[in-house]
Amino acid sequence: MQQMGAREDVTVGILALQGAFAEHQVMLQKLSVKRRIVIVLVRTEEDLHKCDALIIPGGESTTIALLARLAGLLGPLREFLKTKPVWGTCAGAILLAQSIEGAKKGGQELLGGISVSVGRNGWGSQASRIRNVVESFEAPLEVEGLRDSARPFHGVFIRAPVILALSPSPTDPPIQILSRISTSLLPQSQTLVPHDEDDTDPRDAGTVVALRQGRHLLTTFHPELTKDDRFHEYFVRECVLPSLV
Repeated sequence: MQQMGAREDVTVGILALQGAFAEHQVMLQKLSVKRRIVIVLVRTEEDLHKCDALIIPGGESTTIALLARLAGLLGPLREFLKTKPVWGTCAGAILLAQSIEGAKKGGQELLGGISVSVGRNGWGSQASRIRNVVESFEAPLEVEGLRDSARPFHGVFIRAPVILALSPSPTDPPIQILSRISTSLLPQSQTLVPHDEDDTDPRDAGTVVALRQGRHLLTTFHPELTKDDRFHEYFVRECVLPSLV
């Protein structure tokens, strides 16, 4: 018999100001998890208050930040991050960082929430050499914790940020690295240690493309632009549902 007051659904918001929010919505609608997922496209503070968790999509980070400020959402988003799970993809990953290098003239407003510094569009020159498509490339990724984790995840990188440093304080939740990309795909200028035969050198933050810190998830690529729903399932299963207990 169902307990009085027990919840049967979980509400996941998608910040829908700019970028690939519709693609995230499609992926969430495909999921089969323990709870029914209610999706809210977040454009106002009222929308945000309905949510148990939030996804910040890829797009243009300065534009998303500007529109969030105009909508009166920057403060509410920062408060939301303190208590509820948030996942940032590409531009969303930039917004979740503590600091940024290579910001556009006039600076970049950040939400913070994850103890990393990032560089904007860090792989453009290398991407053009790999795929002959400026600032875009694709690569198979080994990802810890996904369903069927032995099967690579197809990483789609479009003007992707590069993680420059992991900098958790002693009071921050530890950072769990979920996926790295081979250093053979990275420009020399973006690695923090010399290239060698070890593609997973733990000192090289530049190889990290997916990580988790506490309730929060960060991916520098676009899982929503694939047909693979495993990252969305991971976020709901590992970050969102445990936060509701």
